[in-house]
Amino acid sequence: MPRQKAVSLALPAGAPRATCRRRRSNAAWQAHRAEKGEDVPTVSEIILAMQDAAPKGRQLLADGPLRELQRLTQELIAAKPDAIEERERFDSIRKRSVPVADADLRSWLGGKTVLVTGGTGCIGSTLLAELGRFGAARLVSVSRGLTGGWPLHAGVDYLRGDVTDAAGLTALFAEVRPDVVFHVAAQRDPGLAEREIHLTVSTNIFGTRNVAEAAAQAGAAEVICATSGKALRPYSREVYTAAKRAAEWVLARTAAARPDVRIAAVRFTHVVDNSIVDDRLHQWARSGVIRLHDPNTMFYAQSACESVQLMLVAGLGARSGELRIYTINDLGMPVGLLDLAVGTLQQTGSVSPIYLSGHDPGYESVAFPGLYDPATAGDVSPLLSAFEARSAEQDYQLGVDWCASSLDLSQVPDDRLDALGAACAAGPDPEPVRAALDELSWSVFEAALAALPRRALSRAALLTEPYEAKLSCDHARMLTAIRRHLGSSQSDLAVAVG
Repeated sequence: MPRQKAVSLALPAGAPRATCRRRRSNAAWQAHRAEKGEDVPTVSEIILAMQDAAPKGRQLLADGPLRELQRLTQELIAAKPDAIEERERFDSIRKRSVPVADADLRSWLGGKTVLVTGGTGCIGSTLLAELGRFGAARLVSVSRGLTGGWPLHAGVDYLRGDVTDAAGLTALFAEVRPDVVFHVAAQRDPGLAEREIHLTVSTNIFGTRNVAEAAAQAGAAEVICATSGKALRPYSREVYTAAKRAAEWVLARTAAARPDVRIAAVRFTHVVDNSIVDDRLHQWARSGVIRLHDPNTMFYAQSACESVQLMLVAGLGARSGELRIYTINDLGMPVGLLDLAVGTLQQTGSVSPIYLSGHDPGYESVAFPGLYDPATAGDVSPLLSAFEARSAEQDYQLGVDWCASSLDLSQVPDDRLDALGAACAAGPDPEPVRAALDELSWSVFEAALAALPRRALSRAALLTEPYEAKLSCDHARMLTAIRRHLGSSQSDLAVAVG
């Protein structure tokens, strides 16, 4: 069934493009309307006026720009009466689910000891509620503490533990001796990751390694780990994305080294039940300024229910010796951030102004042009990159895609992870940690390229070359690396793809 073509989670809708467009001043815009006798401005005119009234990048706004933004926001609400439908569609995503067979889950989990890290958070709590239906002999939650008021469940043993504490976690797992481990605990805020680099790296990378190794040592048969749709990007300088990508590499390395334990990963996109964006929109609507990165930003979303059911599917499909990465195939149309914000104002009756603030650190403004291939986008999950889509397998009945993590593990020097750990242990200065993470990220990118067939490399190069003059330094380096792995001239690329 044809679907909306994939759109980057952080990319304005459509293909990467230049956005330097001449804007009229607010006075000129009003004069233009008066000359044309137009009483109602278009949405694009309102947006241009908002950008002119308060240029992006400001932390604080003076009273004058705030009043103008408030007036223009009311015009925007009037110009977008259907935005409430996007708000309602976003809310309705909570009802989506994956039709996994209960009998298969009872056969797998019945009589087992099942441990969930992060069991007091949104996904962990939802997962424990779901696991309780399938006859597990014991359910155990391990977390640092309670999170945000998510419900605790009868019959679950709630233990305190920290995934960053390798020795403590190993001892706890040895005592519990889980048969199956679901690893959900994570630092999940990309913006916070740029400010709390030590926390993000120690939790999302080393915490993942600690869980996988502790589970293997305790004799667990399966380990299913939650990762992020942002990990589809083969390289990123952003801390959260780089950490999640590195965590997948850690899992792939562990799966190859420990064939006695079956390891799988699931990529989540924006979970509406635990939405950072939605929480902030409602907070700002109550009192404040609604800050949006870009009026064209779109993102995919899924429910907590289908997220935990995807983890169960991944557990059923895990195989020894390789890391399989699972995603939802059809995530529906991506959510328009501007419509979601306007719909929130309509739903709440708020008079908070919208400010188009520009992209904060931790959120990519333009995706690598070779990230999606038009030949496969729309057929496979948008959480699989062009590098992964051609090898993806699909379960049409469940609506799930998976691919085996394709990395040449020999391409990552053994000391890269040790260097990152040493940087974390050296002290509070975040810059050595950021630098060591970046070195690891480039090595993981090289490992991905080394494992790709020539045809996939050729497609990535040809998709990227039309944008070569406008590439960022990182994207230009990525293209150079792709060409180096190809080892052929540009004319040869066309022959290889054709």
